[in-house]
Amino acid sequence: MKRREFLQLTGMGIGGALLTVPLIGNAVDMDRLLENPLDVLEKKRLADIGLNSAKANGATYADVRIGRYLNQYIFTREDKLQNAVNTESFGVGIRVIANGTWGFASTLDVSEAGIQKAAEKATAIAKANGKIQTEPVQLAPVQSYGEVSWKTPLEKNAVAVPLKEKVDLLLSANAEAINNGANYVNSALFMINEQKYFASTEGSYIDQDVHRIWPNFNVTAIDPDSGKYKSRQALSSPMGMGFEYMDPRPSSKKEGPGGTMHYYDRYDMIEDAGLAGKQTKEMLKADSIKAGKYDLVLDPNHLGLTIHESIGHATELDRVLGYEANYAGTSFATLDKWKSKDFKYGSDIVNVFADKTQEGSLGAVGYDDEGVKTKRWDLIKDGVLVNYQAIRDQAHIINEDESHGCCYSQSWNDVQFQRMPNVSLEPGKEEYSPDDMIKDVEKGIYIVGRGSYSIDQQRYNFQFGGTLFFEIENGKIKGPVNDVAYQSNTQEFWNSCSKICDKRDYKTFGSFFDGKGQPSQISSVSHGSATTRFDGVNVINTARNI
Repeated sequence: MKRREFLQLTGMGIGGALLTVPLIGNAVDMDRLLENPLDVLEKKRLADIGLNSAKANGATYADVRIGRYLNQYIFTREDKLQNAVNTESFGVGIRVIANGTWGFASTLDVSEAGIQKAAEKATAIAKANGKIQTEPVQLAPVQSYGEVSWKTPLEKNAVAVPLKEKVDLLLSANAEAINNGANYVNSALFMINEQKYFASTEGSYIDQDVHRIWPNFNVTAIDPDSGKYKSRQALSSPMGMGFEYMDPRPSSKKEGPGGTMHYYDRYDMIEDAGLAGKQTKEMLKADSIKAGKYDLVLDPNHLGLTIHESIGHATELDRVLGYEANYAGTSFATLDKWKSKDFKYGSDIVNVFADKTQEGSLGAVGYDDEGVKTKRWDLIKDGVLVNYQAIRDQAHIINEDESHGCCYSQSWNDVQFQRMPNVSLEPGKEEYSPDDMIKDVEKGIYIVGRGSYSIDQQRYNFQFGGTLFFEIENGKIKGPVNDVAYQSNTQEFWNSCSKICDKRDYKTFGSFFDGKGQPSQISSVSHGSATTRFDGVNVINTARNI
């Protein structure tokens, strides 16, 4: 199987976005996922062959990425295992600058001859591209780190956990949902391990071992009399952790408004599935929302997606410059707004930062895919747009002296480019809980979890749904409601932000398969926040707006 081929996985039922999941690589036995085909000394030796070959053929800069990308995906439905898939993708990507122009080539032949040939090809491509290049590539300087390594902090490697234990967990969650009123339930567990070795002509040799995990399910209850149905997805978040994420601790969960559970650095899938079974039955009896203006209280599991779409994508510099216009759109947050130094993206309490060092997040790595040490930086400060996301060849455009360290490629076979880091909303500084926030709302809606959404090509006008909705009246949860979505534009919405809970309530949402680029690539990124209030937002009734 070629790595560009995709395995069609059917019957998942976890939502439209997951009906087909890209599995990059060859199907392998599970034991293969635990093997180590190359030690770090051999990686360095092979990388040097690529670097020397590129320089000998006229490259002024080169980097070599030896990548091994491992996936294990498990799918169940009710009391049955539907599929368990293990894949491995292993190869080398070489990027060079020759005649001031980029060139890239890759190979699955991880040998001296294969790497040398790929380096020669990358250099030839750069020279050919140089004939039409109008401006030479400008790389921001980067420190030479020598030989270093980084690994996701793990308590338990998810791939090493016996398959039966993982399947039993999913089936137990399914049974708990059924026992609590669900008619149908699908569940899945996604586990990814990226073993990446980076070397460059600037003297860095970086070995990284990155792990991610995502448990998910979809529960459906049906009213036999009317035939109507309601569904609820898991309130989990994908994480940059091992299987310890599935081993909940008492301090990792707390009951929130409306009887929802707030999960932090651990996740109780069985408990969440049981609660989902009960809540889908309650949703069948709930009233439909009356359209109008409401104060919104947004749980972090919901707000993360809004941050992702209206701030994360909007502050990607390549999108701002129009490089993504043909596929994924542009951005309203143009350079003139940043240069003005006073563009009010949000209210004074809105502080948004980018951070690829946050432990447990999906985007956490020690170094990005062009050998830049990762860091944290501000995007929005006191409501004002102050920066973007930029990599080495973009930094000069916004007068930065160094890259932000947010370059990424989904595999050895794809060229690395600017990808979204973790983008998060700072929690409030005063002690303030979700219950306190509910008490301060006269007419509002508390929204938990992600739902369908739509946003325009400039990341400006949008509409967001959710998973669970609870009407608030005179400071109290009145009960669940249905058919809720809110409409706004990015600037109006973030300027309506009036209160943010404190750091005790801070947690992350994650996007496991975020797409961008042509050819399209996927990446994983987290968005942290605490429960947040937005005043006077337009809410529509989706059942009456079909």
